[in-house]
Amino acid sequence: MTLARAEPPVAQADFGSLPPAQRAAAAAFLAAHPVGAGAPLAVVIPAYNEEPTVAGVVAEIPSEAAGLKLEVIVVVDGAQDATADRARGAGALVCDVPVNGGQGAALRLGYWLARARGARVIATIDADGQYEPREIGRVVEPILAGRADFVSGSRRLGRELTTDRVRHLGVIVFALLISGLVRQRITDPACGIRAMRAGLTDVVNLEQPQYQASELMISAALHGFRLAEIPTTMRDRGVHATGTKKGGNLGYGVRFARAAIHTWRRDRIAARMRLRP
Repeated sequence: MTLARAEPPVAQADFGSLPPAQRAAAAAFLAAHPVGAGAPLAVVIPAYNEEPTVAGVVAEIPSEAAGLKLEVIVVVDGAQDATADRARGAGALVCDVPVNGGQGAALRLGYWLARARGARVIATIDADGQYEPREIGRVVEPILAGRADFVSGSRRLGRELTTDRVRHLGVIVFALLISGLVRQRITDPACGIRAMRAGLTDVVNLEQPQYQASELMISAALHGFRLAEIPTTMRDRGVHATGTKKGGNLGYGVRFARAAIHTWRRDRIAARMRLRP
């Protein structure tokens, strides 16, 4: 399989595009792991107080996926435990941000660092151990084959081993909502394992501090990128994992829906401009 030439790496001068709280951490990361010297596939993991599980997740990630050599970038988002040390000890490249900005902010920084390192494809996986790292190649393959630009895992097409029935129902409801917004069948809009062309992350609009899964999917679709879903597995949360950061089901559902609708309203203007003759 082949992939188009890599996007130009992020320039050192572009540190000004990052939030002030992230700049020193990003500069330290690139001083240790230079611009343009990375693997073609970067797996970005946002992590906030994931000391019990992050090392296990990193250790399970293979050294290559779908024929591409990969590297793991863990963005530690203001953790107050040993998340950074555990991730680094397991072999990840770690960017340790001292201030908690939310999962969305950590992912945006991870995308930026991956592009700076020269990644052509970026994948993501959660740090809590609920997704199968060995399935990363499965979500990367459609991109390498030229069938998609953004690929999301789907627990509904694959296997869901979790026990929260309310969350399961929520996935179905929000899949219907987002399917209607992007006019394409989506079965799982909040899966933690996904992959995308690196350049996509520099084109779509990303501003959500927490609910970036739906924002990324909707913005990619409205910007004309090709979406696909691949069957993946979601495990139940391990007994040693830290508690969910998403809050109660009702509050999470309201905030997720609000983020999705806001993204659609914001980006449909861009979609109209793109389609204008």
